[in-house]
Amino acid sequence: MALVIEPFREEHENAVTEFNQRLQAGGAASDLVFFRRATPEWLPPLAGSGLFSEYFVAHSAGVVRGAYALKHQDFHFEDGTVQSVAYYHHPLSEGIINKAYSSLGVMLLRDAMARAPRLYCLGMGGYDRPLPQMLIKLGWKHCPVPFYFKIVHAGRFLREMQSLRTSAARRFLMDLAASTRIGWMSLRLHDAMKTPGRAHEAIEVQQVEQFSNELDALWHEAKAHHAFTAIRDGNVLQRLYPAECAHLAKLQIRRAGKLIGWAVVGERRRDAKYGNMRVGSLVDCWALPDGSSSVIRAATDALVSSGADLIVSNQLHGMWRKPFEAYGYLQGPSNFLFAVNKELSARLQPFEEKKSRVHMTRADGDGLPRNY
Repeated sequence: MALVIEPFREEHENAVTEFNQRLQAGGAASDLVFFRRATPEWLPPLAGSGLFSEYFVAHSAGVVRGAYALKHQDFHFEDGTVQSVAYYHHPLSEGIINKAYSSLGVMLLRDAMARAPRLYCLGMGGYDRPLPQMLIKLGWKHCPVPFYFKIVHAGRFLREMQSLRTSAARRFLMDLAASTRIGWMSLRLHDAMKTPGRAHEAIEVQQVEQFSNELDALWHEAKAHHAFTAIRDGNVLQRLYPAECAHLAKLQIRRAGKLIGWAVVGERRRDAKYGNMRVGSLVDCWALPDGSSSVIRAATDALVSSGADLIVSNQLHGMWRKPFEAYGYLQGPSNFLFAVNKELSARLQPFEEKKSRVHMTRADGDGLPRNY
């Protein structure tokens, strides 16, 4: 019987559970499982809102063989137009463990493009993964989203950064640097050389329980500096970061009484590559062009105060990238990729020039509220 791709409904939930179990039993990575419930826990469809998630399953005779998810959101383009754009994520196919379904991945993607003509992908784990390789073959435009990190506690970083401690020699040298405080002194020297011009400028930082429509004016004032960005006005931010989302800190930054930007920060979930470090993340941000440095400073200070050993962020727009470097952040290799289909890339030509004015952060993916 032919495969049918349709919206995920409650009647499919048991079949999705069995699908996940087959993937795991077949040796798929532990994170390769689909959502268990038909109704999204995060961003369920809401009347009158263009910001929502929806799920789809591919099944034959009631047996689910694949699935994918879309997050719909209104985006602002450089010419002032606003259009709905969908983020394609969690595409899973039984082809991972059974070659009989190897073509299902392409079927899922084509189905998504038929439902949402303007489509992008984000994250994906690096160019060696199957999804970005497929997107490149289909002619999608793409680029890595630069990864920035700031070491707060050099000793813990040297002892815990498992992705760097890959040999006995490396472990010995990193432990030596930690025990002799060479790492600490190097970090202090680096920070002293990277103090930005606005580092000591007077700003007011306010942590709020929930963003309000006060941020609308800032959204409208800053959006003209972007070739492509998800709408980030008060209504959208209240839906993305509700008051009950208490594990994320919401910061508003003012200079001389004027609101110049905001940031959302929080502690990342545990990841084996970071060992036992507490890893803080600048999850999302927005600012006037001359306010990005102050926002990075406020976000960094908040995460340091919360006990972070390491702070990380992914930022594509140039107005964020340079201040990160100026504020002592290092740039590391990025496996966090941004890709757009042909219809969307046609609105972003020339892509190589405009990508530096595209605002993409971790928050533009599926990672909220906890998977960032």
